Amino acid sequence: MDCKEIVELLPAQVDGELGPREALRVDQHLQGCAPCRAEYAQLAAARAAVKKHATYFAAPGDLARRIERALPPAPVPRNRRVWSWPNAGALLASMLAVAWSLGLYMTLPTAADRLGDEVVANHVRSLMSDHATDVASTDQHTVKPWFNGKLDFSPPVNDLTSEGFPLVGGRLDYLDHRPVAALVYRHNQHVINLFVTPASAAKNLGPQHLARHGYHLIHWVRGGMDFWAVSDVDPVKLDRFKNLISAHVQPV
Repeated sequence: MDCKEIVELLPAQVDGELGPREALRVDQHLQGCAPCRAEYAQLAAARAAVKKHATYFAAPGDLARRIERALPPAPVPRNRRVWSWPNAGALLASMLAVAWSLGLYMTLPTAADRLGDEVVANHVRSLMSDHATDVASTDQHTVKPWFNGKLDFSPPVNDLTSEGFPLVGGRLDYLDHRPVAALVYRHNQHVINLFVTPASAAKNLGPQHLARHGYHLIHWVRGGMDFWAVSDVDPVKLDRFKNLISAHVQPV
């Protein structure tokens, strides 16, 4: 595919509407074409921004019971002679109403989906605005103290240059309705954003691997901290980065 064909497919790729074969061809093209990759990043950021500011409503726990109470009672024939087309129509209408309500509920994005999109949006925005760091330094003893007084927690900061992931710096960011520490690393030409915030629960949580709009994400909890790593780096390399970060954090 040439760039013109790819650009026409990018909106569908961002929305996850392409088939597996076309999606793979688009991904392969994006890996080697910077202009198309920039166009894709802009579309992904716009989509994530819309989802971030859109209003979502979680279905209440008693939704099924309320739907059941609101529906007309289904006729229960005592024998074959009381069956009629009006009864069949009422039953079919009830079934369609339940199916529509459940379908609507199932299409609502989950909290993890929304947060994953927000992580990618923050990552892309930092690259597009050329504002990856507020404090640019490879020295962890410079980056870590910079957060003092700016956050109500102290994020773990480690330079992983010897392992191939040099520290670039850090910045303040906003995720899940609260300020977070964003630590910036590199692997060759790939930027890795590591978002850190206190975990809502002290229990450690194993890694959860996600993919959003061509980016790879890993979410995990360790040492009372909630971590989100995001990059376009190879997922195997990103997993190694996660292991290196975790090795420097004492488990709870």
